[in-house]
Amino acid sequence: MSVIHTAGEAVARIAYRSSNVLISVQPALNVESDFSVPLRSQHKPKAQSYLADERLEIRTFRQNVDPFISAFHPLREGKLVSVLTSSSTLIPAVPHLYKLAQYPLVIHVALEPHEHPDYSEITAIRQCGFTFLHSETLQEAQDIALTAHALAIKSKKGVIHFFDTANSRDDNAIEPERERTAKLLFDGAAVQAIISEKQETSSVYVDEGHQATLLQPDASIMAGLGGSAATESPADQSPRPSNTASRNPSSTGSSARGNSSDSNPTLSSATSVDSIVSRPVSSEDILGFLYDIWNKLEKLTGRLYRPFEYTGPPDADVALFVFGSTGLFVDELTAPYTPLESRKLGLVTARLYRPWMASHLAEALPTTVKRIAVLEQIRKKTTKWGPVLLDVLTSLQSGPVQAQAPLVVGYQLGYLEPATVRQAVRGIIQNLQSPAPIQNLEIGPSSVPKSLAKSEGLDQPKIEDAYFKILDQLFAQRLYVANRVGAAHAGVSASVSASPEFGFGSILARIDRRTEFVRRVEEATKSKDFITDAPRSWLSKWALGVKDGQMGNELAPEVILRLQTDGSRLASDLLSSKALFYTESRWLIGSDAWSYDLGNSGVHHVIASGANVNMLIIDSQPYTERAAADATRRKKDIGLYAMNFGNAYVASVAVYGSYTQVLEAMIEADKFEGPSVVVAYLPYYKEDDSPLTVLRETKKAIDLGYWPLYRWNPYNEETNGMPNFTLDSERIRNELEGFLKRENQLSQLMKRQPEFAATLSASYGTEVRALQKRHAKDAYNQMLEGLYGAPLTIIYASDNGNAESLAKRLSNRGKARGLKTMVMAMDDYPIEDLPTEENVVMITSTAGQGEFPQNGRAFWESVKNSGDLDLVNIKFSVFALGDSHYWPRKEDKIYYNKPGKDLDARIGLLGGKRLTDVGLGDDQDPDAYQTGYSEWEAKLWQALGVDKVEGLPEEPKELTNEDIKIQSNFLRGTIAEGLLDTSTGAIAAPDAQLTKFHGTYQQDDRDLREERKSQGLEPAYIFMIRCRLNGGVATPSQWLRMDEVSSNFGNGTMKLTTRQTFQFHGVVKGKLKSAMRGINKALMTTLAACGDVNRNIMVSTMPTRSRLHRDVHQVSAKIADHLLPATTAYHEIWIKDDNGKNTQVAGNAVVDQEPLYGPTYLPRKFKITIAVPPHNDTDVYAHDVGLIAIRNDKDRLEGFNVLVGGGMGVTHNNKKTYPRTGSMLGYVPAAQTHIVCEKIMLVQRDNGDRTNRKHARLKYTVDDMGVDVFKGKVEGLLEFKFEEPRPFKFESNIDTFGWQRDEEGLNHFTMFIENGRVEDTVDFQMKKGLREIAKVHKGEFRLSPNQHLVLSNIPDSELDTMKSMLKQYKLDNVQFSGLRLSSSACVAFPTCGLAMAESERYLPELITKLEQCLEDNGLRHDSIVMRMTGCPNGCARPWLAEVAFVGKAYGAYNMYLGGGYHGQRLNKLYRSSIAEDEILEIMKPLLGRYAKERKDGERFGDFVIRIGMIKPTTEGKTFHDDVAEEESEGET
Repeated sequence: MSVIHTAGEAVARIAYRSSNVLISVQPALNVESDFSVPLRSQHKPKAQSYLADERLEIRTFRQNVDPFISAFHPLREGKLVSVLTSSSTLIPAVPHLYKLAQYPLVIHVALEPHEHPDYSEITAIRQCGFTFLHSETLQEAQDIALTAHALAIKSKKGVIHFFDTANSRDDNAIEPERERTAKLLFDGAAVQAIISEKQETSSVYVDEGHQATLLQPDASIMAGLGGSAATESPADQSPRPSNTASRNPSSTGSSARGNSSDSNPTLSSATSVDSIVSRPVSSEDILGFLYDIWNKLEKLTGRLYRPFEYTGPPDADVALFVFGSTGLFVDELTAPYTPLESRKLGLVTARLYRPWMASHLAEALPTTVKRIAVLEQIRKKTTKWGPVLLDVLTSLQSGPVQAQAPLVVGYQLGYLEPATVRQAVRGIIQNLQSPAPIQNLEIGPSSVPKSLAKSEGLDQPKIEDAYFKILDQLFAQRLYVANRVGAAHAGVSASVSASPEFGFGSILARIDRRTEFVRRVEEATKSKDFITDAPRSWLSKWALGVKDGQMGNELAPEVILRLQTDGSRLASDLLSSKALFYTESRWLIGSDAWSYDLGNSGVHHVIASGANVNMLIIDSQPYTERAAADATRRKKDIGLYAMNFGNAYVASVAVYGSYTQVLEAMIEADKFEGPSVVVAYLPYYKEDDSPLTVLRETKKAIDLGYWPLYRWNPYNEETNGMPNFTLDSERIRNELEGFLKRENQLSQLMKRQPEFAATLSASYGTEVRALQKRHAKDAYNQMLEGLYGAPLTIIYASDNGNAESLAKRLSNRGKARGLKTMVMAMDDYPIEDLPTEENVVMITSTAGQGEFPQNGRAFWESVKNSGDLDLVNIKFSVFALGDSHYWPRKEDKIYYNKPGKDLDARIGLLGGKRLTDVGLGDDQDPDAYQTGYSEWEAKLWQALGVDKVEGLPEEPKELTNEDIKIQSNFLRGTIAEGLLDTSTGAIAAPDAQLTKFHGTYQQDDRDLREERKSQGLEPAYIFMIRCRLNGGVATPSQWLRMDEVSSNFGNGTMKLTTRQTFQFHGVVKGKLKSAMRGINKALMTTLAACGDVNRNIMVSTMPTRSRLHRDVHQVSAKIADHLLPATTAYHEIWIKDDNGKNTQVAGNAVVDQEPLYGPTYLPRKFKITIAVPPHNDTDVYAHDVGLIAIRNDKDRLEGFNVLVGGGMGVTHNNKKTYPRTGSMLGYVPAAQTHIVCEKIMLVQRDNGDRTNRKHARLKYTVDDMGVDVFKGKVEGLLEFKFEEPRPFKFESNIDTFGWQRDEEGLNHFTMFIENGRVEDTVDFQMKKGLREIAKVHKGEFRLSPNQHLVLSNIPDSELDTMKSMLKQYKLDNVQFSGLRLSSSACVAFPTCGLAMAESERYLPELITKLEQCLEDNGLRHDSIVMRMTGCPNGCARPWLAEVAFVGKAYGAYNMYLGGGYHGQRLNKLYRSSIAEDEILEIMKPLLGRYAKERKDGERFGDFVIRIGMIKPTTEGKTFHDDVAEEESEGET
């Protein structure tokens, strides 16, 4: 058994094992308390509880969010509650403590500051009704913690146990308490009594009059029976200690009571129930219970505790009563070398501080004591005499011993060190024994030396800087934050100066000062004391315009200038307050702590005052923690409160939801004359959470209406004719909906924004979800009532659709065999119906690290955790889908088909009878999972007795992509009809395949998927739109149009893709058509940006060779136009004429033709790229067709070397899929290039695999046919042969950042845009900056294949302007690490439906964690190509990177090493399914080796091959060979 080292550890252990609900209070969520670490160590292995009900809930709160509110609800439910906190939370909690004292709540308090605690927090709350227990040593901390819980249970009243952690810091470690000891101390009957006293939950702000009581017989009845009720009180049976410390107290009372269960009165059989009365628990009762507990503890452990404890000689004449840290005094008085004057000196401490038992103090002292020094460690004195001094005086100088009472002298105990304690004791004794002792003498300094002091002040979480930076950006020198943390306020503590009350007072004072200043200015306009006339006229203008803040601010610089040039005394006087010429933007900043009790905060006072004050209140509670079971903890809605008040501007904003809306709200709040309240969402679990965590939580809260975005100006309609209420998000809470209805705003809002009508109210919840499940099940049952045959219920859990497809197919086959089948997702199935089923089939795929898919997790949790699910009457079978090679490491093989195996085992354990053994589908089998499925299904039909049914109908063929294309009427499908369907945010599945050809993908926001599912909502369907931008070249006007499209129709950001084009995310279906039209108005299109056609053609950016760039770009345009699909469906669906009517270009009677593609188009996507040596920035080897530009001696384009068969798409662990670099066919002249590309495409069209899309890309066609055969077929169509390839050389595939000059004298600037995301953030207004540049730029915007941007063709005359604007918006910064500049990531979460892990949002964080290692090894400026993708489809071309991370599950990546620096060689698998810690463990030492061992000019990818870490990949077909972490074929 491990030993205990600290008091916090001992107390946390006891509290954990003695509570149903444990409230852990921390300074901040990322700052540990004295209890938090040991508490986690208890919780991880689920330590044994000492209570019969072992369920424990731990709730963690920051100390400034009124944590004690959370105790009320569980206490009223009859639960045992503990609080672990520091002393700083006690005084703010006083309003709660008086009520909580009447419940069995235990509060363990670690006194602060740690090095020298201030006990005044304890004395300040001593009258709140709690019992106060004090421990000093490590062993006492454990014993008194046990005592506190036992006493709370017995008395049903609150107990506060306080201690100084530093006092026991040097104590020897102790053994943990024994379980038997704890259980004997805890009264089981009393625990049950507490549970049985469950109350109706009421508001914490209503005093329901609850009082802790004891039951006893009615006094009059007991008197009639010859007894007395008073004699049954535990207090009257309490043992009384003798008057010497060396003798043990009497045990008479204890033996008279027997055991603790008899401590309540015993009633005779003659006493009826009606004769029992209840009475409040008294101090005497507390003492009686306490003696009973301590007597038992003594018998069990040999350790004795009493209310007052004396240490020292029995004949001492002087005693020190220490209320503070006693450790140094004990050490001094027990030391063998104690000086003579200390030998008759004793030490007294209070183990029981409240209730204060006066008589017990006198009895604890030796009768020889004549003088007592009371040492109080209290820094915040509110009276002349210390509270403990008064307690001692009252105890000793009243009653029968008054005449012999010792002399009592008070001292203020400051900070002492071991070296000074002896001197301190001597000083105390000298003063005490003097004829006229000095009262309140200070012993030691009042504070800890600065060298030892720890900062325990307020800190503003760095994550909240976002809102502060916006305020600074908007208001600059006008900004005044009255309660800014860290601001200097003379004589005012940090906690007080940060309060809303202090800030409000400060602002009122500044308003008065400004008013007085305006008066002085008005007087000055009439004064003749100015030397010149200019000041008077300008001051007059300013005085007239001062009420208009903007006008006053505009005039202020001129006024100040005139005063400075005047030089008069009056001018100097006004200039001494020149800041007051500007209208301040006055703000109070608060946290969600202000939301818990409006009556106790200054929020109400600010709003009620009507003063022109702005409040920014930051709410940090994550959405997923919003609905604590504790109803009393729900925060007040400050926004709604302020709106109901009627005189305030109110906005609800979220910087990670809509940055633009935050700006609008703050600007409007500043302009509003009166109080303004901006409630700002910034959810985090810990103050050091990543922005990604904040983003996810924000999106959930906004999407589901928990945090609606809105702005409210009560006078807007009256003064501006605009609506008072503006909704900036789609959903609102019920409470807000009610307010708007009362204000008649909701009907107006729905008229203005009818698209929101169906989703305005977020009145959804788990009960809605339950009803949906029930209705779905009942509908199935009703449908099946008329059928014959045995019932078969099929439920599935599916991530990628395979399990769902199998389940539905199995259902159809079951119906054909005469069974009554029902099929639904596991999470849609009501679990309570499972025991009533007859035959159940469960089909599940495998997600993540052997986890259930999303739509089966709730079902599995219910089955796994249910203790009363009786399944003896059901028959079942499970089929699982997985991949035996997905986890290469032997220890991870348990994850193969783990969900299915676990489900089979659990259902069997609960009594279910197997129809078949669990079926295992393996992606590694010849027909993948179908191999195992076929065998399992045959056994299932046999077990159900339907295996020999004859005349089964032929199954309908599954609809394939080829079927969809051929039935689509040249890409029309039913897209137009689907766009008009407002009942859903989605389009039909076949149409979702067809829209890809039109340049848009249907997606859903995966950050919200699970939460929307639980709320009974369909996925948050959105669309991604991709432009076709030939060569990545856009004009400034096109850039502005794309910026507008992203802001008006998308999520406010643009993505510059690895295919050198624009991509927009978050477009909802209702805005899809408008977005498409907006793009076409810019003379751009989205047709063929996606789909099984030739896609966007890429071209090297070539900033130093503009003429050659034009040559190559013209060829690319010719190829693109030549290979463009000919269908007119795009124009019919998306483009309207000027009359607003659809333009049916082809007409109803006309059938389109596709001369090149035919009605089924290509087997898969087709990509062409052009690279211009020495730069391979387009990754020319990675595409279906790669064109390597060959220059003539005049540096102009001559022709191309042609590569064929490159491609990146792979399926994890499917060795039949692999990436491939292109194979050389030869050289062709530039004029023939478009024809060559056409013929290559036609060979692929006619020979590509249309039966298996995983094998349909051109790379497989080339490998299946062989390069020579394929080349021959192309040449057969060309009627000429390829020439020998011309020589060329590539040097890199990254961009060259910064300024470059071309041969025509024009300038180009390549700017770094991390992972291509163009957006505005608090720290970086990139999107705004590029928008402003586009308004004045006359050249080109070239999108880089590496997701960056080149500002091109800038003449020298505009160079200074461009440089100035780039600097203004921080776009000129390219001083990043070489690793970051060479990195690239795909979009992945939250929009990509294929993503398995984060990519774009995570790669920057990973690089940040590596950059210090780069610095340490001198590699900061070295280029290492690192790429990351969220899945193996390869959008960021990871297989060519020197180091790559490819998502395999959330938080897990495959790591690849050894790619060629200029994109010429594939990399190879090094480690599989590794998390961040493993990535860093590999990369940091490897970077160190590279720095020390590399050869001159050796690239990282070449280095890892040379040192033997990885073997080179010579061609795509060997990609899976010789990997560093070979998968074990024999393990399943």
